[in-house]
Amino acid sequence: MANLYAAPPGSIIVIKVGGSTLGEGDSTSPDIIELARRGFRPVVVHGGGAVISEWVIKQGIQPEFVRGLRRTDTQTLHVAIAVLCGLVNAQIVAELNALGGKAMGLSGVSGKMLQAEVLDPELGYVGRVVGVDRSSLDAALVNGFIPVVAPTATNIRATGSEDAILNINADTSAGHIARELRAHQIVFQTDVAGVLDATKRLIPRMTKGQGGDLIASGIAAGGMIPKIEGCIEALTTANSGHIIDGRIAGALIACIEGQDVGTRIV
Repeated sequence: MANLYAAPPGSIIVIKVGGSTLGEGDSTSPDIIELARRGFRPVVVHGGGAVISEWVIKQGIQPEFVRGLRRTDTQTLHVAIAVLCGLVNAQIVAELNALGGKAMGLSGVSGKMLQAEVLDPELGYVGRVVGVDRSSLDAALVNGFIPVVAPTATNIRATGSEDAILNINADTSAGHIARELRAHQIVFQTDVAGVLDATKRLIPRMTKGQGGDLIASGIAAGGMIPKIEGCIEALTTANSGHIIDGRIAGALIACIEGQDVGTRIV
């Protein structure tokens, strides 16, 4: 049953999907179409980590991660851009359109939506978001489109074409976009039940401070770190953040309706 946390129609809802749940046959795409039909304004930010790793390995490169972020050299960056802005983005847009939606593919470099600088030289071409221009998103939303955003960014300190684009973690991108859009909710779809405590039990609700403590203590690790940090970023303006199991059919709709799914961060 819906409760007071349910989003009102007309709300902007940022939904981060993939890469681990992409292609799992869940109901994410139909749920997004249903949200749009109900009068919500969904904005989709997607990952594609598993697909990037697959294609990177095909190039003879071993994927490396530092604190949950992909180490990105020049060759890895080229693969990531091709996979995220091309293959994965087009597939998601095509699926949403085939289901009766009106989706538009964008990337973080569209209209300088995401502006970044190099996060850490150790990570290579991985960016830290320093600015967001929402104009391309607003143009899509006002014309009834579902924006589908690939997580890349314009390097504001670029010295040439080689470093003009930076790879941005999709969870981080979603958090910044949700904050800039003043989204009502942000929902991260992942391949676990939600945020787990030290005994691997689901934490149904927690505060931003508690989320930070889980990261500092090492209980939250790997890919869960940017999800929690993305929620914390979004909650500068958003009402709530959610980390849910995207493999479960109907989980997204249930979350927006205010049912107890995954972890709610407020």
